[in-house]
Amino acid sequence: MSGMRPWILSEVNFGYVKEHQYEVAVLPLGATEPHNLHLPYGTDMYEGTAIGERICEVAHKQGAKVLLLPTMPYGTETNMNQFPLAMNVNPSTLFLLVTDLVQSLVESGIRKVVLLNSHGGNEFKPLLRELYGKTEAHLFLCNWFRVLSSDDYFQIFEHMDDHAGEMETSLIMACQGHLVDKKEDGTLNADQGAQRPMRFEALQEGWVGITRPWHLLTTNSGSGYPHASTAEKGEQLLEKLTERLAKFLVELSAAEIDASFPFEAG
Repeated sequence: MSGMRPWILSEVNFGYVKEHQYEVAVLPLGATEPHNLHLPYGTDMYEGTAIGERICEVAHKQGAKVLLLPTMPYGTETNMNQFPLAMNVNPSTLFLLVTDLVQSLVESGIRKVVLLNSHGGNEFKPLLRELYGKTEAHLFLCNWFRVLSSDDYFQIFEHMDDHAGEMETSLIMACQGHLVDKKEDGTLNADQGAQRPMRFEALQEGWVGITRPWHLLTTNSGSGYPHASTAEKGEQLLEKLTERLAKFLVELSAAEIDASFPFEAG
C-alpha cells in the first residue's frame, strides 16, 4: 500500500476503492469568513478538516469502514455581508449541493452519512427533514461545537465562545498555529471580542431570535474573548471530540440498516 490514508477520499485511489466498501461517509462543512483580526478566513474549514481527520483515523483503526470527504469551504454568510470576502452560499444553494453529494454516496453504496458541521451559520436540520423519505441515505448531523456539555467545556476553557473566541482560537493554535496572527510581544493581534448588547429583553434572554448582522454585533467580526487561548486547550478539545465522535462512527459503521434503524429493534 502507498502512503495514503485509506479513510480520506482525496488520498485513496480507484484501485483501493474497487476492493473496499465503505459504510459511513463524513462530510465536513465549513465556511470562508473573517474571524476577528487574528484567525484565518479558513478557520471553519481547518477545524472541520482537523476534527474529521482525527475521528476518522481513530474509527478506522478500530475497524470502522469510514470515509472522510473533502471539506466544503463555503457556507451561509448572509449576516456577514458587510465584511469583505465573506463568501456566501445561500441555504437553498447549499442544500442542493449537499443533496447532490449525498446522492453520489448512495450511488456508491454508502447509506450512512454524517454531516460534520463546522460553521454556526449553517443550519442543516431543515435539510434532514426535507430529505427524509426521499433518499436511501440516513443522515446524521453533528455540530461539533455543541458536542461538549457546559461542564466539559469549562474544564478546558475560561470564556464562552461564539465566534473566534477562546475555543476557536485554541483549536486553530493546535492545528494551524502558524496562521494565528500575533504581535511582536507574542500576544494576539485581536480585539476583545465584545458584543453589542441587544435592545430588547426578549432578545437578551434568547426567547425571541433574529439573524444577527455581524457588523452591528461586533467590532471586527469576533464574538468571544480570545486572549486566554492556548494550543494545549485546543488539543484537549480535539481529544474530547475524538473520543466521543470516533466511538459513534465505530458504532454507526457496525450497525445494520433494518426497518427500525437507527432506533432500537422492537
